[in-house]
Amino acid sequence: MARVSYGDDVEARVRRLLERFLAYANDELEDSELYKIVLNWETPQQLIVRTQLRVLAELSGLNKEQVRDSLNALKDFLKILEDLREHKRGSENWHFRLKLWHDKGDKDGNLQKFDAEWQRRREELPGVQCAEGRKAKLTPTRYENIPLSGVVEFVGRERELQNLHQLLQENQQVAIAAIAGMGGVGKTELALQYAHSHRVTYQGGICWLSALQDVGVQLVQFARNQLQLNPPDDLDLVGRVQYCLTKWHEGEVLLVIDNVTNYREEVRCYLESVPSRFKQLITTREKLQPPIVRLDLDVLTPLAAMQLLKSIIGRERLRREHLVAEKLCKWLGYLPLGLELVGRYLLGDEELSLAEMLQDLEKERLKNPALDEAQAEMTAKLGVAAAFELSWRRLRENAQCLGCLLSLFALAPIPWELVERITINNEAQNWKKARRELLQLHLLQPKGEGIYQLHPLLREFFQSKLTGLEQAEEFKRSFCGVMIAVAKYIPQTPTLEQIKDFAPAIPHLAGVANNLIQHVSHEDLIWPFIGNARFYEGQGFYNKAAPWLEQCLEITEKRFGEEHPDIATSRNNLAYLYESQGRYSEAELLYIQALDILEQRLGANHPNTMVVRENLAHLRDRLTSQQQNPSS
Repeated sequence: MARVSYGDDVEARVRRLLERFLAYANDELEDSELYKIVLNWETPQQLIVRTQLRVLAELSGLNKEQVRDSLNALKDFLKILEDLREHKRGSENWHFRLKLWHDKGDKDGNLQKFDAEWQRRREELPGVQCAEGRKAKLTPTRYENIPLSGVVEFVGRERELQNLHQLLQENQQVAIAAIAGMGGVGKTELALQYAHSHRVTYQGGICWLSALQDVGVQLVQFARNQLQLNPPDDLDLVGRVQYCLTKWHEGEVLLVIDNVTNYREEVRCYLESVPSRFKQLITTREKLQPPIVRLDLDVLTPLAAMQLLKSIIGRERLRREHLVAEKLCKWLGYLPLGLELVGRYLLGDEELSLAEMLQDLEKERLKNPALDEAQAEMTAKLGVAAAFELSWRRLRENAQCLGCLLSLFALAPIPWELVERITINNEAQNWKKARRELLQLHLLQPKGEGIYQLHPLLREFFQSKLTGLEQAEEFKRSFCGVMIAVAKYIPQTPTLEQIKDFAPAIPHLAGVANNLIQHVSHEDLIWPFIGNARFYEGQGFYNKAAPWLEQCLEITEKRFGEEHPDIATSRNNLAYLYESQGRYSEAELLYIQALDILEQRLGANHPNTMVVRENLAHLRDRLTSQQQNPSS
């Protein structure tokens, strides 16, 4: 049987679980209602707990296997947990008694005792475990130039830190990339936190290099200043780098190369073949290929985003406007850079409410001062738009156009088949090649087969760029044309299969109706509203269908006046829906108004006129029947 390890990584996971659990038990979490944990305090230092591995995983940021191992460590190693489950093997449900060292309110005291007890018990272990205990006493490396972190509290990345360490121990190289695909997702900050937390691991030194400057020059300078190495002057730069790597002090070494844009030219020319003790940690916006392994970094979870905001503006301020804070985090797309910028802006203005902040953001978008400029103490040095601009400049024209075009879609998953139908000046475009560029720089998120999505703030950025394009109006007309074509295909009574097929397009069709209707031609004006109404009416959702037909009537009246045939069509459609809802008097009036317009404009015998006349007659027959048979 394999020996159970109680090393640094295991200790960090168990401590994380205990810390988060104590925070929950002391009611320190804003979203405590999200976790289904039943607590029964027997004494101020002892409680009974009933919950599930899944819940503890969500609470701690660990995976379920790590939670199970951590619970077992509390039971078998620290001996403060008593397993009360009847059926233990493979069970997702956990029932246990937890015995603390101090009263429940003394979280810091309990954690300090945890640290001391873990160290004491580890030193008592024989063999390999004793070696681990000795290793824990190593002092941090003296050879490092790690920049200072500007975050108030690092949250939401515990699992990524663990995965990153595992990758670096198993592989020589690892790149941190952003799955959301933009600056501001926290690549540099994750590297900083990793470097700071593993200064004991890398006794040979931690060398921080910026790819914005010559990596070779910086590495040689580090070796001279930190390691007192003096490479011969007659060597070229590559030779001096190799000399330093050969003479480097003993122990594992971490080389962090931040903000890489071209790995081959900026890094590989210096570090193509280095001893395995040199671990390379690269932050980049690109999708670097094997043998480099990637740790794709996503935006924060909603809970972690709230925790980050709370760490900046304070618990009490967040509590006062909890629901608004959730909306604010969502509007920012849970992007760490956006959250920190807005949080620090709020911190600088105690009189500004979160509701006012959100209102200002919705009005001013990326031009809002809160998102415009990073403060000096932050790790990030750019505002949101400036961070996105770095990626924008690397795109070729067609990829820039595609980004702008995608910003016309709603903030929802985008079926690629809709994109491919969009033409420019009636000519088909090679959007797939442009899509490859966006994906390569993580500026577009794949969400499934043939489905993509933009991050909310990146969509705002592309929309701002769209206003400066000569083809902007053509883009909007073409996009609207594609969505109108979809609307016309939705039948008046769609089947369940058809509803499923049309569902992905509905948010984008709604976007046309609400935001781009001025770019829809006269002859197609009613179709965005009819399409949405048919989609909901066909499912029996009359309350969702009615607002679309009411909006259709309002829009057509504004554009055409009172006597246009499309006004009659809009009134007829709305009347038919009202009739389905039992709103007979309203329906009858609309039928009469529609019939009056059509008889004057198209004649009494026109097919459209006859349809409305039949609808009115049918309604009156129904009313007469109900009057004669009230109980029917």
